[in-house]
Amino acid sequence: MIDLTLLQSLCPRTKITVLGQYAPALNEVMEYYEMDSPLRIAGFLSQIIHESGAFNLTKENLNYSADGLRKTFGKYFPTMELANQYARQPEKIANRVYANRMHNGDEASGDGYRFCGRGLIQITGRENYTKFAAALDMSLDSCVIYMETPEGACSSAGWFWDTNQLNDYCDSGDFITLTKRINGGTNGIDDRRRVYDQAISLLNTL
Repeated sequence: MIDLTLLQSLCPRTKITVLGQYAPALNEVMEYYEMDSPLRIAGFLSQIIHESGAFNLTKENLNYSADGLRKTFGKYFPTMELANQYARQPEKIANRVYANRMHNGDEASGDGYRFCGRGLIQITGRENYTKFAAALDMSLDSCVIYMETPEGACSSAGWFWDTNQLNDYCDSGDFITLTKRINGGTNGIDDRRRVYDQAISLLNTL
């Protein structure tokens, strides 16, 4: 379905050795979840490429400065004084930002960091991890480790895609809703759209 040439065209700054680790797993996942048209393939690739930094990140980067925390998570860091207490401490940041939601425990529980964004679609929260682990008949601890591997990163993205019926939005051309179902908003929409348009163009020539 897709090969290294296509992935290199879409991710020119990513090492070919990295892309080579993902291509087989991507094809397996896309076949399994019926991403079998240019619209579906381009939709999937556009989202996972953006979310994963072109396959360079399988775990959420939470190494924020105080200013970054105020801009990105202002709700949780209403003052610069508080932001300074958390700046450049990813584990501490995750435990605050993701506390008491998505079935996570409180800040002291450590769930925020344990279940921070992982995989190519950055699945987040104890609830999603638990559901994905159950789908694979896997323990939570094993699931955390698996999601940072190329196979697990692809598998978790495919599971999330299918669970949320995202092929439907690809078929209807509703790129905005597709992005919102993954991101919660439209952050990075221009980059996602750029990859999507390029992927459609390339796929239509195959």
